[in-house]
Amino acid sequence: MTGTSAPAGEAPLLRMLGVRKAFGPEVVLRSIDLEVTAGQCIVLIGASGSGKSTLLRCINLLERVDDGQILLDGQDITDPRVNADEVRSHMGLVFQAYNLFPHLRVLDNITLAPRRVHKVPRALAEERAQAALARVGLAEKATARPDDLSGGQQQRVAIARALVNSPRLLLLDEVTSALDPERVGEVLDLLVDLRSEGVTMIVNTHEMSFAREVADQVCFLHGGYIHEQGPPEQVIGNPQTTRAQEFLRRLRT
Repeated sequence: MTGTSAPAGEAPLLRMLGVRKAFGPEVVLRSIDLEVTAGQCIVLIGASGSGKSTLLRCINLLERVDDGQILLDGQDITDPRVNADEVRSHMGLVFQAYNLFPHLRVLDNITLAPRRVHKVPRALAEERAQAALARVGLAEKATARPDDLSGGQQQRVAIARALVNSPRLLLLDEVTSALDPERVGEVLDLLVDLRSEGVTMIVNTHEMSFAREVADQVCFLHGGYIHEQGPPEQVIGNPQTTRAQEFLRRLRT
């Protein structure tokens, strides 16, 4: 039950070494080893409760690990002396809920954190926000309110917000699960485009067609472990463990 490794000769952007996380008596991550190289797309699959979301939250330091290390560009970001806000400025995290402020314009939703947390001047923050909106195909929606947008558009705004600081790593947690079926495609198409641009991503999803198309590596999680890992044609197309076979069978029925 080992994790994914970086391609030979390339230093990993992210390394997780023996990461363990528990909430009281419930152990959610038991011993996670994972390496991600710049430009890779890692897709996490598994049933609800398998630890996928917790893994992303630990990387983003929204949850502190109980044991093990997480290294970003060689820096141990699990060191309690690390400035969590500074670390998060190098990552973007997108949740399944859009978490947009309904009373703020789209532009203001995107510029809020850069201005308030990172002290970016308003003019520069808005310039970057406009570029991020153009990148997700919503340049014309800068002055709209979230309630004026479709669910797919709101999720693309949330992705633009995550991209505004040109993060080294983009973390996506079930970003299509709250969408109507007809809106799922527009968000997945955007992720395919970002993948083609070389954005480094770790994606938690149940969309197996997306995983097959864009993943460099697929990790199947069960019970807090990575049970299987490898290219999508191996893990999705020919799973070796009974747990992975049962999970994928349920998705097809």
